Amino acid sequence: MRILALLLLAITARAADKPNILWITSEDNAAHWLGCYGNQQAATPRLDRLAEQGNRFLHAYSNAPVCAVARSTILTGVHAPSQGTQHMRSRHAIPAEFKPYVTYLREQGYYCTNASKTDFNIKGDDRAIWDECSGKAHYRKRAEGQPFFAVFNFTVSHESSLFPGKRAKPPYRLKPSEIDLPPHLPDLPEFRDDFAAYHEKLSQLDAQVGKVLDDLEKAGLAGDTIVFYYADHGGPTARGKRYLKDTGVRVPMIVRVPEKWKHLSPFEPGATIDEPVAFVDLAPTLLSLIGMEKPAQMQGRAFLGEHRTPPKDGVFLFADRFDEIYGMRRGWTDGRWKYIRRFTPYLPAAPYSYYQFGQPSWVAWRKAWQEGTLDEAHRRIWETPQPVEELFDLEADPWEIRNLAGDPQHADRLKAMRERLKAKMAEVKDTGIIPEPMFEMLCPDLPVATFARSEDFDYDGVLDLAFVATSGERGEDQRLQEALRSDDLVKRYWGLVGRLVREDAEGVRPLLEDDAPVNRVLAAEVLDAAGETQMAEKALLAELDKDVGDYSTQYLLNALTRLGVSAKVPDAWIEEALKGKRGNDYVKRFAQRLREERK
Repeated sequence: MRILALLLLAITARAADKPNILWITSEDNAAHWLGCYGNQQAATPRLDRLAEQGNRFLHAYSNAPVCAVARSTILTGVHAPSQGTQHMRSRHAIPAEFKPYVTYLREQGYYCTNASKTDFNIKGDDRAIWDECSGKAHYRKRAEGQPFFAVFNFTVSHESSLFPGKRAKPPYRLKPSEIDLPPHLPDLPEFRDDFAAYHEKLSQLDAQVGKVLDDLEKAGLAGDTIVFYYADHGGPTARGKRYLKDTGVRVPMIVRVPEKWKHLSPFEPGATIDEPVAFVDLAPTLLSLIGMEKPAQMQGRAFLGEHRTPPKDGVFLFADRFDEIYGMRRGWTDGRWKYIRRFTPYLPAAPYSYYQFGQPSWVAWRKAWQEGTLDEAHRRIWETPQPVEELFDLEADPWEIRNLAGDPQHADRLKAMRERLKAKMAEVKDTGIIPEPMFEMLCPDLPVATFARSEDFDYDGVLDLAFVATSGERGEDQRLQEALRSDDLVKRYWGLVGRLVREDAEGVRPLLEDDAPVNRVLAAEVLDAAGETQMAEKALLAELDKDVGDYSTQYLLNALTRLGVSAKVPDAWIEEALKGKRGNDYVKRFAQRLREERK
């Protein structure tokens, strides 16, 4: 015990000349919701004052527009697709070298607390990495003289705050008729009401942030503590959370560095910062603030501290399966221009999750589309196919309405950004090019990230094929046929994607007997798109009786729903799924909806 006590004293002494660091995080509120980011209808005085005292980052991004995926990126300083954690609440194993930033802080003598959101999307015990992780975790419990790192996460602004029973009740501070509704949304009463109600929640959030800052001041610690405030991603209203538009990924980020530690920041208090920063940069920045260089595996850059490095040329964005619904998108932005590529353009852009239909505005938007009352701009999100490529000028078109990908004047920029995105995916070994239902088939005893980097996988060949498959160019038919005949089941998958994008079933029928369940399902979808509906339906329904694993079952249910065949799923199968005999919780959610639709 005496040795342990002496060791703690030594670590504490070494850390005594380091700053405290306080993170205040909120959920689901994009930057444009706050007063300090230009929203004239917001009432967020404490956050606005914090921005005046510190630095407001104008181009701060959550690399992923959903919580668990974003948090896995923050935790390790490694992009989620580089770890295999890009799918919502998947809990796949990651390589051992991708250590949490908390581990490094604790090794340097920091007392680390988290109150109390975890949801890190990584296999293991989220709470075990902290000194304390609970709703009551607090820096005041540290040893005397010990520096702290503390996270306070507020959920009041979560998208569910607009669900019936959780939303603010009128009268609101803002009348719905007064709301400045952004142009990417249809002007429906439900949107106006949801916006007015959400402003109430943001004012509550602002007060909660103020309470944490006041407590810090009362404890006499404000002058020793660097304060970060940021939202975990964008949202919460439609086309926010889960979208790679700025409404989903551009977040408020404010950092206040006290006078004592001003040498750790190149920025003057009150300055607004143009350089792009992202969640992947947070872990390297934390380590830089305490004097550590980032470990080799971290992919971000330190934007503060002793080891600050210059801004990179852009930010990597990613979106994959959200809850039950599969899909894959990637993006690249430098803050002025944004490029988005869909690797599943045959899917609609809504919904990306059924959870969002807890909001009246989402329900109203879908109903208006079904009734045919929307203009072309507002119904496009629900329809297929979606554009493979999107290019936006964020300065001229901040709401990302005008897709410039087809404009010849921007052809060179489009090509350059496409190549930059592809290069980034190759650099980080983006595991999104491997379908999640294949993870266990391909590497049952390895993290998928390790497999993707191994000699057993032709990473560059598959990545190139993924771009070819989604390009839609007819001149690549021979390449697709070769992929369909490949011994590599991932290449066969992308060959099928290419056929589905082109709605061409040549060479596809043999893959109805493929070893990979996801390929069998995708082959059926290709046949349906090519007009062979009965064969496709028969093949999909036959898959219900096979033991294919949770993620393959989920993928199958996605296909049955898209093709309008879900009504033919046997009642007995639904009841087994509801009892947990057919898959994970997301499969149960599908089954519950199917049961409710039959009432």
